[in-house]
Amino acid sequence: MAFDLSPEHEQFRRTVRDFAEKEIAPHAEQWDRDHHFPVDVVAKMGELGLFGLTSPEEYGGSGLTGEEGGFTSLCLAIEELGRVDQSMGITLEAGVGLGINPILTFGSDEQRQQWLPDLVAGRRLAGFGLTEPGAGSDAGATRTKAELRDGEWVINGNKQFITNSGSEITSLVTVTARTGERDGKPEISTIIVPSGTAGFTAEKAYDKLGWHASDTHPLTFVDARVPEDNLLGERGRGFAQFLATLDDGRVAIAALAVGCLQACLEHCVQYAGERTTFGVPIGRKQGVAFQVADLEVMLHAARQLTYRAAWMKDSGAPMKDFKHAAAIAKLHATESAVTGTRIATQVFGGYGFMEEYPVTRFYRDAKVLEIGEGTSEVQRMLIARGLGLPVE
Repeated sequence: MAFDLSPEHEQFRRTVRDFAEKEIAPHAEQWDRDHHFPVDVVAKMGELGLFGLTSPEEYGGSGLTGEEGGFTSLCLAIEELGRVDQSMGITLEAGVGLGINPILTFGSDEQRQQWLPDLVAGRRLAGFGLTEPGAGSDAGATRTKAELRDGEWVINGNKQFITNSGSEITSLVTVTARTGERDGKPEISTIIVPSGTAGFTAEKAYDKLGWHASDTHPLTFVDARVPEDNLLGERGRGFAQFLATLDDGRVAIAALAVGCLQACLEHCVQYAGERTTFGVPIGRKQGVAFQVADLEVMLHAARQLTYRAAWMKDSGAPMKDFKHAAAIAKLHATESAVTGTRIATQVFGGYGFMEEYPVTRFYRDAKVLEIGEGTSEVQRMLIARGLGLPVE
């Protein structure tokens, strides 16, 4: 089965591509160099409706149903932003998947009414505090604690690598924390912590290898107090909530990887047709042409796997099947992006080592795709389990 896009999806893609090429592409190199997070462009993304693609109209979203391909639309938007700037692609991916989605899916009516309108409009951002110095893929090793005292959660601990968590427009982070024990195991719950809460600090932004225009911070909680009603969903369900959140996020990261591959292919085709050695374009050399051909194959495979997983989400496929497809798409697309950026850098030769060429930025940006929202090792474990293997 071919997962061809509808005419509406193709029109939407063109709209986002036009926006990305006009508002982002001319500035991406400078933002990367300056480590600048462009709040004004995030606002424009909100005005275009990109943060509301999977949200109901009552919160300011598009109201697109699964039948109308709302999640597929989000993946297309992430792909097109990622084609010109991976930092802006991850800002949208995390803003929706890690910021909006947990509140939309698990929040109370009051929590949704309080937080979603600004998040959906792109006026504000939210982060999802899961990873810690000693806990990430092993969420059961969470050390951050939240104790209920006199109607308030008192939170102590640390989070790291948290996207959209410390910008000037960040309104909250949802954090996973140990709220007790059940049957001898840690009870993990998720709690909303508004920005500005006493005892909650977004520490200095990381100096990262890539994603320089993305907002990423370590977080510290020292007796940070929030109302008991800031519990997100049912107490003790934080582990299940984060797993559900990451399933969607894996497909969205795969879409970001597809955008990366598309960019590398386009840059390589143009460069191989213009750059000459020994009097002919390097694209006439099989050593170069075959590498570019490999890029085309990787792109098509990654895109089809990603669109298939997005279609399964929109069509309401059984969760077990969707989780399996999401892990496959994430693993293949992200590893292809890392390989693809290496190929692109090689095609550009010495120029591929120079920051003035976009392939250098994509090369730096790609590596984290194999790590964030579940490492490649975790995806292989999930896929093996889906096949019925007793892998630990």
